[in-house]
Parts: sequence; structure tokens; C-alpha cells
Amino acid sequence: MPWRPGSFSGLADVDRVAREHAAGATLVLQALHLHWHRAALYCRGLEQALGLPVQANAYATPAGAQGFAVHHDTHDVFVLQVSGCKRWRIYAPVVELPLKSQRWSPELGDPGAPVSDITLDAGDTLYLPRGWPHEAASQEADSLHLTIGLHPPTRLDALRQALDACAADVEFRRGLAPDGSLPAELLARLADRLEPAAVAARARRRFVSTRRPVLGDQLAQARAASTLTARHAVMRRPTVIADLMRDRDAVVLHFEGKELRFPSRAEAAVTAAFESSSAFRAADLPGPLDEPGRLVLVRRLLLEGFLMTASAAPA
Repeated sequence: MPWRPGSFSGLADVDRVAREHAAGATLVLQALHLHWHRAALYCRGLEQALGLPVQANAYATPAGAQGFAVHHDTHDVFVLQVSGCKRWRIYAPVVELPLKSQRWSPELGDPGAPVSDITLDAGDTLYLPRGWPHEAASQEADSLHLTIGLHPPTRLDALRQALDACAADVEFRRGLAPDGSLPAELLARLADRLEPAAVAARARRRFVSTRRPVLGDQLAQARAASTLTARHAVMRRPTVIADLMRDRDAVVLHFEGKELRFPSRAEAAVTAAFESSSAFRAADLPGPLDEPGRLVLVRRLLLEGFLMTASAAPA
């Protein structure tokens, strides 16, 4: 049966895994960035640099074996060869820029002759754009490589998000006419939501809100919050992707699916913590909050995973 990404539960049967691998099966570690801290840090660094979702999978293939037949991916991929070597055959696209729903299938036909035939050695990197069919086989030794998937939003995503935003407009919520006709002004109303700034803002909001936290030490941070004083140094957690918004009488911090609202009198202190690029102390935060108030703010941001104690900063 063809393999498809999906959700997994339960424990691996180690003996069976070893037997299958010895018989030529490729071991796939899906969503490695959710289970291995170093992969999480690597992917988060790319997300911060590129502004788009990044994932990591690992593939361990025995010598002289091939994990998958020709197929294309529905996202861009960087292949990082970790050990051993692997021969890659790359073909011209059969479906240009396929969507997630347009997976590879035999019905797409023969991709023809490869346009590139290369071997990756340990330390090499290969870029595969979305939709380029490929296949890979290990050589004389076992092979281990990572695939780093990049998921930039598409124009279709932007249109869908704009349509979702139309839900606040009652004209879009009215019942459909029996003949399927739509009022012409609906397109104009939709166009109002397709201004570049609005499109970019929705894409950014979705990106920020869907980032998973990278919290390898949050239990220790939670313990530290109870004894934190206004003189202890803290810093913004380097893995956080966040936005700060003003909303009438409040300042709102968005990150990792959270929305933290603070009164306007805390705006200067929250802004300073948001913009900080080095360690600071609650006592040194600007604005009208008194020192106990600044400490309460810092402790909350520590517990929420936005800040961390400076002594726990990664090397």
C-alpha cells in the first residue's frame, strides 16, 4: 500500500522494525521537529528567517534500497544528507505547483526521462521545488537524510482567507438563490478584503497563531517564576514568533496560538519586553507600572513561555 503522512499512536514494535529495516525498508521519522529539540530549533530558525511554516522528517534507508517510487511533494523541500550517500533522479513536473490535495498518483502517467541524476554525499544539500517528481536510492552503505519541508501560503490560501473574512458581512450569509445567481456587488465586497496589506496581515496572523511553542525547559521556568524578583535578569525566548497589536484601550500580544491582553497603562512595559534583544530586569521596564506591577507582568510572560530567565539562555 502507498504510504501517506498521518497521525500515529501506540508504541513501535522494535523487533519488527529491525526485521523490516534489515529486509530493505526505510524508517521514516515523521514530524521530527515535534519530537527532537534540535530539529525544533533548526526549523524554528528557518521559520523566523523565512516567515513561513517549516517541518522536518528523517529517512533511514538500508544500503542498496529505495524507500519510495517516483513521486512529487506538494511543498518545497531541502534534502540534507546526514550520512551515507543517496542517488537522486529528478523529473520535470507533471502537475505544476500541486496543492496538498493533488498528491502523486500512478494515473498522472510516466514522468519521462530524468532531467537530473545526482548523488548526495554526507553534508550535501539538495533543493526540490514543489511538484518536481523524484526518487532516491541508497548506495553501498546505509543512508540517513532529513527533508526540510517549506510551506509558503498560496494565492488560493489568500482568497480562502479573504472569503472567511467575509463571514462578518451579512450579505455573504444570505441564502443562495435557487438559480445559483449571486449579486454582482459581492465581488466588490470581496475585492475590498483583497487589498495587499490586508492579505499580508491575514497571512501573518495565521502563521503566528499556528506556530507550536518550543519549550524544552518550561517546567524549570515555571518554578523560577515563583521566586523571581524585580532584580533578576530575563530575556525574550529566542524561539518565540510573535506580534504586538494595539486594540483601543489594550495592548495585545499574539504568539503560539495565545492572545494575551494587557491594559493600556502596561503598554510601555509590554512593548519593551516585546522589542528586547538582550537581557533586562522587571525593575528597569519603562512606563507607569510600579515595580510590583512590572514583576507581575514579567512573571506572567515567563509562565506563558514568552520570556525566560537569562541564566537559562541557550549557549
